[in-house]
Amino acid sequence: MPRSSDSSDSSTFSQASSSSSKQESSDDMRKVQRREKNRIAAQKSRQRQTQKADTLHLESEDLERQNAALRREIKQLREELTHFSTVLNLHETRCSILHTQPPAPSEVLYTPLSFPQTHISSPCFQP
Repeated sequence: MPRSSDSSDSSTFSQASSSSSKQESSDDMRKVQRREKNRIAAQKSRQRQTQKADTLHLESEDLERQNAALRREIKQLREELTHFSTVLNLHETRCSILHTQPPAPSEVLYTPLSFPQTHISSPCFQP
């Protein structure tokens, strides 16, 4: 009879061994799937990081071009300012109007209604 108990023990052991190997196989499959999923996620993350770096690089180049254009414009405007300041200084030294006294208010002869208004010669505007 001990033999029969041995055979039942061995069948239980083989069933346990079989179920544990299935569990190990299942665990291995989950590990492999998890690693694959993680590998794909890491790859996507690296792609996003590379794309972001490329975008920042392009934006940086664009800003550098804008900066250079603005610096050229500032230089041109400063040159214009220098030119117009020189022209104004030359004008001020020669301008007779700036060196004479302005007329007194009583000497001003202009009044708003002193001009005749018969400049309209169209027949439809004739009285």
